[in-house]
Amino acid sequence: MNVAFYADYIADLRTLFTDLDSRPEGFQTFDVRLELAVAGGLVVYETKRRKGQTDSLFYGRPAAASANQQMSRAAAFAAIDRFLALGQFVALTDAASETLDARYPHCAVNFSYRKKGQPAARSMLMVFAGFNDDGDALQFVSNATDQAAFVAERPHRAQKTYEWK
Repeated sequence: MNVAFYADYIADLRTLFTDLDSRPEGFQTFDVRLELAVAGGLVVYETKRRKGQTDSLFYGRPAAASANQQMSRAAAFAAIDRFLALGQFVALTDAASETLDARYPHCAVNFSYRKKGQPAARSMLMVFAGFNDDGDALQFVSNATDQAAFVAERPHRAQKTYEWK
């Protein structure tokens, strides 16, 4: 079993996400959508800035509900920040459609931005499963039937998912 761990990558992403949430004026443009599936529920944090205009949408769906409900930016941020604070992460490849397990939180991250003063924008699109530690992550991967569903080599570049470019 060969799998790449992403705790270091997520730590940097968490810092960037916190910076964007607390100081969006430091960014020239951004287009961010994080979809967190946890405990049967869903939390979505979506914000975009183009040409000086910012549009945001924050919503969730509790486990027993069938409809999405609007939520505050602070609540959406807190839920996603808790996920990003977990101890270890594995990334899923383009072939991972059947690998997601509702017992483990996972988050689709589509993050594009350009900070003020930077010459170019950066973007990434990845799906991460979060775990308490390396042991939990290894157990999850070893129990999966499709080992090709996990990123084994970093940096990851595929047709649909990719690390920073």
